[in-house]
Amino acid sequence: MAKHRKKSSWKKLLAIILGVMTVAFIVGGGIVWSMYRNVNETVTRVNDNLQISEKRKQVETIEEKRSVSVLLLGIDRQGGEQGRSDSMIVMTLNPETNEGAMLSIPRDTLTEIVGRGVRDKINHAYAFGGAEMAMDSVEALLAIPIDYVVETDMDAFTEIVDTLGGITVTNNFAFSTDGYRFPVGEVELDGESALSYTRMRYEDPNGDFGRQERQRAVLTAIVEKGRSDFSVDTVTRLLDVAGNHAKTNIEFNELVTLSTDYMNSFRNASTLRIEGAGGIESDGIYYWNPDAASLADVQNELKRLME
Repeated sequence: MAKHRKKSSWKKLLAIILGVMTVAFIVGGGIVWSMYRNVNETVTRVNDNLQISEKRKQVETIEEKRSVSVLLLGIDRQGGEQGRSDSMIVMTLNPETNEGAMLSIPRDTLTEIVGRGVRDKINHAYAFGGAEMAMDSVEALLAIPIDYVVETDMDAFTEIVDTLGGITVTNNFAFSTDGYRFPVGEVELDGESALSYTRMRYEDPNGDFGRQERQRAVLTAIVEKGRSDFSVDTVTRLLDVAGNHAKTNIEFNELVTLSTDYMNSFRNASTLRIEGAGGIESDGIYYWNPDAASLADVQNELKRLME
């Protein structure tokens, strides 16, 4: 009798466990499928919104798990105007060696604007010809192919940070701007304060280079926070932001691969910098001119990572 009761209790327990697992699987599967569908639909929409040629959209670098380059454009625009690329970051990732690099291009860099037939500030490339002209001009400057582009405006930036519940960065020197105070050490940022933190440059002893360093730090914090604080609600709200404010030629399956096979390369990414000097030239406009030797060193390192 005792043995029979023990067996019966075990069967009941097993049935309960299986029942709970079945319900969890059905509910969880529904949530996963819903998220998959929503992500896929959003990525399709932001792909369709990007106005570049078909040859720029039909790339398979990520899917084949080869070294990849991504141009990140932060667009500053008012109303319905085209706007200019207020920030330009080139990210190269090598999943084979788990190496990467991040390079911020000073927006006043004097270079060839490919397709325009002039030398001008590199951030004007986007104003003249959108993401594709920006990609072409960056390729000419750095002598590497640019596989992918991600374009977002400033509204997207603030909304992403707020959706994640804020981010934490380590600040190297104390400063105040736009009514915010940023002390030395760890600083908690919401969307608006993060935007002010990344845009200040005149009080920075390193000028625009200091601003670029803060931009890269905020970008890294956003990626890490997004991976560590995953939830259905967060993903849903981020999808809304992406659908309204982002454009890219990265497809859904490639995003999945990036978030897995390329993450070590991203975490190990070094920071590259092109040295140079700026000043007002004969036309009365300020330009920043890259040092030829420094530019060549950066080009060689990027080429090595892209091999």
